[in-house]
Amino acid sequence: MADMKEARFWKKLEDGRVHCVLCPHNCHIAEGKHGLCRVRKNVGGTLRSTIYGRVTSVSVDPIEKKPLYHFHPGSAILSLGTMGCNFACLFCQNYTISQMEAPTRPFSPEEAVQAAVERNSIGIAYTYNEPFIWWEYVYDTARLARENGLVNVLVTNGYVQEEPLREMLPFIDALNVDVKGMRPDFYRDICRGRLEPVLETCRIAAARTHVEFTNLVIPGYNDTDDDFEKLAGWAAQNMGRQTPAHLSAYFPVYKLQAEPTPLSTLERAAGIFRKHLDYVYLGNVLVAGAADTACVQCGSKLIERTGYSTRVTGLSADGTCGKCGAKNNIVM
Repeated sequence: MADMKEARFWKKLEDGRVHCVLCPHNCHIAEGKHGLCRVRKNVGGTLRSTIYGRVTSVSVDPIEKKPLYHFHPGSAILSLGTMGCNFACLFCQNYTISQMEAPTRPFSPEEAVQAAVERNSIGIAYTYNEPFIWWEYVYDTARLARENGLVNVLVTNGYVQEEPLREMLPFIDALNVDVKGMRPDFYRDICRGRLEPVLETCRIAAARTHVEFTNLVIPGYNDTDDDFEKLAGWAAQNMGRQTPAHLSAYFPVYKLQAEPTPLSTLERAAGIFRKHLDYVYLGNVLVAGAADTACVQCGSKLIERTGYSTRVTGLSADGTCGKCGAKNNIVM
């Protein structure tokens, strides 16, 4: 207990309870108990993080795996994850670390930065589970990474309060936010959360740094034309037409056993999204051209992707189109 890091963003309550204000759950936590995320614990009337400097996963991944398609395309990034989540999605693909007790090992901020440098990574991605519940470690590591010329990436469900988000963002270079749909009941019943805080995170982050978003398309849950129109229209209005969108195919996993997403559904979704957004990609499927990037102005192919293999073909060094010079919201 003594080596647990005191958490940020909490208040003392009566009878030894604490009020966690990191995420919109606003957990009131009794002595010896955890919040819904399972990793922030009331220890003697003080809220502590039980996962500071603890990792379940360390890997060097293609940046496209996050997925980020318009941020240092073709590069590799050191990717870290721990355990726990402030959602309980019935379809979680990483449920063994997000929803269960998973073994962890020590990995300090200094070790993380050293590993990134030694492995020729462009930086560090905080991913695999929800990074915002790891706030203290991510913040300390991201600051140190920035001091060492490295970039920081969050792969997140976006379920965080405004104050901790704004305090973190100056050290974050890119985010992929998982926007699970535009139905409040879907968030409530399937994810154990609320939609509006996720949308607010997208709004705030997109005004500050590079943001892409992913929508996992689940048959029977979030796959109507109206679902796609609302999400794509909202994204264009609140994050901008040039925000890259990733439409991902669902496969049965964990507690949800819906049918796998037909390719025809993803293609229908992509057609609707492209009315609102300039860059729309299909994920979890191998379809020729579905992950390529074309210039929004002249249509020239800028980046070719097959799986996680990436070939930059038509970009200038500054990320503009090599043929017409147009900007395509690509960070190099």
